[in-house]
Amino acid sequence: MSEESLVKQGVAKGTSMGGAVLLVTVGVLEFLQGISAIAKDDVIVVGIEYTYKFDVTTWGWIHLVLGVIVAAVGAALFTGATWARVAAMVLCALSIFVNFLWLPYYPLWAITIIALNAVVIWAVATWNPDEI
Repeated sequence: MSEESLVKQGVAKGTSMGGAVLLVTVGVLEFLQGISAIAKDDVIVVGIEYTYKFDVTTWGWIHLVLGVIVAAVGAALFTGATWARVAAMVLCALSIFVNFLWLPYYPLWAITIIALNAVVIWAVATWNPDEI
């Protein structure tokens, strides 16, 4: 294996472990965001009519369930198991989609989560645990 490939795999592994930490963190934060939306907290602002508008309580339940699943898969990603890597990529893609639809309610947070999910997808897709 070339030195460049080893460096690339090392960066991908480190980013994947960081991604696992990020997934657990994002899962917990999405869970808390879901609770906030369900409780109709003042943090969530309902603005103008939006094409993909759901009730804030519905968004709360979506974020709550997604948060629990993302945190669980993030914890499983520490093992490097293939199923956890695939599930992490699928859930990150789903989270990107959900947060895109969530943009009018909490734009800065949604953009941050979208960017973090993109980094995790890259890292998990690039990392080959058998090579290191």
